[in-house]
Amino acid sequence: MPEQEPIPPPPPSGPGPELGPKSTSTGLPSNVAAALACIPLIGGIIFYIVEKHDSFVRFYAMQSIIFGGAWLLFNIVSKILFLILWSIPAIGGILVFFWGIIQALIHIAFLVVWIVATVKAFTGVRWDIPYIGRVARSQEGAT
Repeated sequence: MPEQEPIPPPPPSGPGPELGPKSTSTGLPSNVAAALACIPLIGGIIFYIVEKHDSFVRFYAMQSIIFGGAWLLFNIVSKILFLILWSIPAIGGILVFFWGIIQALIHIAFLVVWIVATVKAFTGVRWDIPYIGRVARSQEGAT
């Protein structure tokens, strides 16, 4: 039986593909940090304070702060409107029912926008939430 030479192992491959440059302040890849920054209000505040160098993460953090503030403001106004409508005699219950449907649809819209922003951030795409993105860019100074 002839002796065969062992097959040499393949050369070591380089490091795996990077999805984005490392965020210098958080140690996370930019896309992951930006996706986490999309958590309305809290995620935005944390990453806006922690991240000082990555404009991609800071943009999504500022956008999240504004978006979360708008969502919170909607909730407050909605509760006040709910109390006002409920206090109307005779038709208050009907008005509250219809307002509940409208409120649910608006919350679904907020949720969809949040999911789209998070997916766009994770894929590394800079996406402006309508109206909010423009304000976030002006606050951040990003172009």
